[in-house]
Amino acid sequence: MLKQRIITALILLPIALCGFFLLEGSGFALFIGLVVTLGAWEWARLAGFEAQLARVAFAVLVALLLFGLYVFPDLAPWVLGAAILWWGAATWLVLTFPESAERWSATLTKLVIGLLILLPAWQGLVLIKAMALGNWLIMAVMVLVWGADIGAYFSGRKFGKRKLAPKVSPGKSWEGVYGGLILSLVITAAVGLVRGWSVGEIIAALLGAAMIVLVSVVGDLTESMFKRQAGIKDSSNLLPGHGGVLDRIDSLTAAVPLFAVLLWIAGS
Repeated sequence: MLKQRIITALILLPIALCGFFLLEGSGFALFIGLVVTLGAWEWARLAGFEAQLARVAFAVLVALLLFGLYVFPDLAPWVLGAAILWWGAATWLVLTFPESAERWSATLTKLVIGLLILLPAWQGLVLIKAMALGNWLIMAVMVLVWGADIGAYFSGRKFGKRKLAPKVSPGKSWEGVYGGLILSLVITAAVGLVRGWSVGEIIAALLGAAMIVLVSVVGDLTESMFKRQAGIKDSSNLLPGHGGVLDRIDSLTAAVPLFAVLLWIAGS
């Protein structure tokens, strides 16, 4: 399994890096759109669609909606606003699972939730990419999320005692969350000091980083909740040794829209 994970990572890493940092404009939007469309195909399974035709149909619908968002960029604030509302609601759904399942277990409801997760993630990345220092900003949100994952893994293994959401993801602990949060805040503070930010800018960045890390945890737990309700371990086997696309981007689907909104607020 480890060998398979390494081989898959070595193949995907250069593709992802080139797609994220070398492509611009419509090429970048198309690249991210392909990733999100694959995620939509996987989400259809979480929603209860087993037939390939139904799963492909949902993926095509998402692709068409992404094209519509690209053609009508003025819809971006509404899409991102919907995402903020959704992740607030998702936090409550995760904390009250499995009792909350009765509120979203219908197939149509799960498909709509899939749209609220996937479309804003694409929209957020496209907006961030178009900003000044877009590549660095995309790297920043990835480092925050990955840093939180790494910190959570090691602190959870060493100190984890209190379960975060035992009915959703028994392996995660509050100590893991704290460790991930601390590591991400240290990274943020270090960047601020190196770049010569003022005290106020560093404090604002730390607050923003904390929000990003916490919502990324909700993103991770949300996909775990839907997988648990569907009775499956991985969203698919598209990425040998890693599961599916959603298994790799679940935290980012929550973090990216909020990051885009925070950047917009900071720049306004």
